[in-house]
Amino acid sequence: MTYYGAADRCRSSENPMNSRTIHTFADIDFSHPGKAHYEVAFHHDGTWGNVLVPLTVINGRRGPGKTVAIFGGTHGNEYEGQVSVWKLALELNPLDLAGRVILMPRLCTPACDAGTRESPLDGVNMNRAFPGDPQGSTTYRIAHFVTTHVLNRADVVLDIHSGGRILRFPMVSSFHEVPDTAQQAEMAETARLFDTPFIMVYAKAMARGLLTDEAEAKGKITIGTEFGYGEATIREGVRHAEVGSRNVLRRYGLLEGEQERVRPEGSPPARIVRAVRLEDYVPAPITGIYEPAAEPGQWVEGGELIGRLYDFDYAAARPLEVRAPRSGWLLVVPFAAQVEKGRTMVVIAEEVEY
Repeated sequence: MTYYGAADRCRSSENPMNSRTIHTFADIDFSHPGKAHYEVAFHHDGTWGNVLVPLTVINGRRGPGKTVAIFGGTHGNEYEGQVSVWKLALELNPLDLAGRVILMPRLCTPACDAGTRESPLDGVNMNRAFPGDPQGSTTYRIAHFVTTHVLNRADVVLDIHSGGRILRFPMVSSFHEVPDTAQQAEMAETARLFDTPFIMVYAKAMARGLLTDEAEAKGKITIGTEFGYGEATIREGVRHAEVGSRNVLRRYGLLEGEQERVRPEGSPPARIVRAVRLEDYVPAPITGIYEPAAEPGQWVEGGELIGRLYDFDYAAARPLEVRAPRSGWLLVVPFAAQVEKGRTMVVIAEEVEY
C-alpha cells in the first residue's frame, strides 16, 4: 500500500495497483496522514474468492477535523455517484485537507459490475440491507462493515443516488425528517450546498434498511441525492455531486475556499419540498406504457392531467388518464415507458420552510 503525500500534487493519474487488499478490517488504517486506497475483501458465499470493494481514506495534512463519508454505487445502475466519488478519491489531495474523508465509490460492487439495482450474488438491494449482518450474505456483510467501521467514524454522510432505469427526478438533494431539530436544521443547510433547484424531504415509511436511515439514527448529518436517470452518466448530475461534495468539505472545515455554484449566477434558491405521506407516492393502477404530459420539477394543479397509461393488450383501448391528486411540485415521473402495476408512478410534493 502507498500513502500519498506531497509528490502526488504532480501526478496526472493514479497507479491502479497502488491499493492494498484487506481481509481483516482492523488492518485498515483510518488515521495515518495522507491518502490510502484499499480493496476490502468479502468472501463469496458459494465459491472460493472475494468481492473486492474499493475504499479510499484521506487524512488531511493540515490537521485534525471532521470526518465526511461519501458513497456512490449503493445501486449498481446509478452512475453519477460512482463517477463523482471515484474522481474525488483520485483528485482530493491530503495537503489541501484538514480532517478525514472516507470514500466508497462502488459500495455494492457486485451490482456495479453487473449494472443492476440489486446484487446478482444474493438478490439483495444494498439500500434495504442496513444495519447489515456480519453472518449474512455478501450484501448484508458489506452493509455491516459500513455501519460499524465507516458510519461510526463519520460526522457527515453523503449517499449519491440517481433514478436508475425506472424513475426521473429533477436534480434534487434530499433528507428525511428527524426528531432532533438541530440535526434537521443542519441537514437542510448542508443539502443546499449541492445547488439543486429542489431539496426533497422524503418519507421514511416508503422503505427501511436505508444507508441514510442508519446514519441519521446515529445522529450524523446525512444527505442523499437523485442526480440523473436512464442508467446514464448525466453531466449535470456529476457536476452537482462533485461541486456539492466539495462544498460540504468546505462547510465543515476540511477544505479552504469559497462555496461554488453549479447553476448560473442569479438562479433562485433551492425550493425545499416535502413528500412524507404515503399518499404522496402514487402507484400505477395497471401495468402499461406511460406517456408523460408534465415534466419533473413542474408545478401542477390538483386534477391536472400529468400523464396517460396505455394498456396495449386490448385493441383500441383508451388510455387511463393520470391526474395530479393535489396541487404541488411534480418530483417523480417514470423514465422507463413500461410501468408495472403497484410501482410508484408519480410523486407530488408541497413546498415548506426549514
